[in-house]
Amino acid sequence: MSYMLLILEPGDRRRNRSAEEGRLAYERMLHFTEDLMARGVCKASDSLRSDSEGVRIEVRGGKRVVLDGPFAESKEIVGGFFLIDYRTKEQAIGIANECPAAEWATVEVREVGVCFDDGS
Repeated sequence: MSYMLLILEPGDRRRNRSAEEGRLAYERMLHFTEDLMARGVCKASDSLRSDSEGVRIEVRGGKRVVLDGPFAESKEIVGGFFLIDYRTKEQAIGIANECPAAEWATVEVREVGVCFDDGS
């Protein structure tokens, strides 16, 4: 089974941390990634740039709207992700518990799968 670990962090935390804090967090996450790669369970991993550089696109009532970041209505930003491969959700949760980002962010564990099941 594949699981996505989403790193959800308060947007203002990332914007307001010092360069030293950012460097330390980045180094810890790199070591975590290297460890997952060495175990052979990490399929993909990357960090995401600030939401101030992002864009949201919505189509409502046939009208397309493009919104530039930062997104004031968002309390959290997706700071990065890990795509890992484990047999059980409990194993994936165990890896999420090891993630350094859990100290300053939320690590959400989601199984990869279809988004619609018609029951057949």
